[in-house]
Amino acid sequence: MTLLQIMPDDAPDTVLLRTRDEETIAKALRERSVSFTRWTLRARVTPQTASEELLDAYRAEIDALCAGQGLRLVDVARLHPEEGAEWQERAAKARSTFLDEHRHAEDEVRFFAHGTGCFYLHLEDRVYAVVCEAGDLLSVPAGTRHWFDMGPVPDFCAIRFFEKEDGWVGDFTQEPVADGFPRLDALLREG
Repeated sequence: MTLLQIMPDDAPDTVLLRTRDEETIAKALRERSVSFTRWTLRARVTPQTASEELLDAYRAEIDALCAGQGLRLVDVARLHPEEGAEWQERAAKARSTFLDEHRHAEDEVRFFAHGTGCFYLHLEDRVYAVVCEAGDLLSVPAGTRHWFDMGPVPDFCAIRFFEKEDGWVGDFTQEPVADGFPRLDALLREG
């Protein structure tokens, strides 16, 4: 189930709010200009599910979102657990890529069709850890400082939306703020 945990940016052990209530999550994020909604799950995603099959299953929602927000490019990002050292290295590299605080020149819009990932939004003097799960659509405004954790054993499939081809490229802040906050696995362990 989706989770929101809010912490001061200088006190990661202090929990100001922790909730799984979707209305509370949507309201708290909306107050910070972040959009959180849910789409009805239309496809069971497995490692064998083709990207086009997934995109076709959500075609109506994708087309409406693209038309409404001027998004022109859509793709699928996924990682599913596999056996072997090669996959473990690939997963560790993928995880570490976005664990540092960064921002993007355009909105970051993601729909989770399968699995789990956590967006940490650094909004003023607070960090909003948003654990997204299948069915969640999150839209983070351009310029928002954030980082993303896919967990130690990444297992997710997300539809990504962009205005431009390089929309996913991060501008890293070089600030160490992300280092002190609980990672996805710790957030989920806390119950």
